[in-house]
Amino acid sequence: MSVATLPALIQRFFTDRLCTQLEASRHTVAGYRDTFRLLLRYASAQRGKPPVKLTVEDIDADLVADFLSHIETARGNGARSRNTRLAAIRSFFRFVAMTDPTWLLHCQRILTMPNKRYVKRAVTFLDADEIGALLAAPDRTTWTGRRDHALLLLAVQTGLRASELVGLTRGCAATDRMRA
Repeated sequence: MSVATLPALIQRFFTDRLCTQLEASRHTVAGYRDTFRLLLRYASAQRGKPPVKLTVEDIDADLVADFLSHIETARGNGARSRNTRLAAIRSFFRFVAMTDPTWLLHCQRILTMPNKRYVKRAVTFLDADEIGALLAAPDRTTWTGRRDHALLLLAVQTGLRASELVGLTRGCAATDRMRA
């Protein structure tokens, strides 16, 4: 059996696996970090050990199932958040199984835990009358009204998200390429 401790495995998971091998985004890393903070805090309370003394064996399928129930009830997380947390935990235990095959059966029990079903919201689109009303709303006699109309028209015609609209900058892609 390997002498790798749980804290060492978690550290290698974040540095080697997420950051180096997968080149995960900072948002993914932050989400995984938050999941493990919550999980280790919960496991520490359940096992009566400080987080640095926890072992891989302490984080078993029963504890993970209880943790997922806990975040839904005590924290008020929905099924999507629960499934996201489970995905982070599964990713870690896939890494543990690859790193130390002696934990394969232990990891497999966690990896087979199912996602929780949830009702997906139907995507709705605006009809022609609604689009017309939306585009007519800004006062185009003012500078801000013309700006708002242009942004709404761009959003309607391209399907850009609000975050993508906010991130737009003035410039020309061809000019930017020539400068580089």
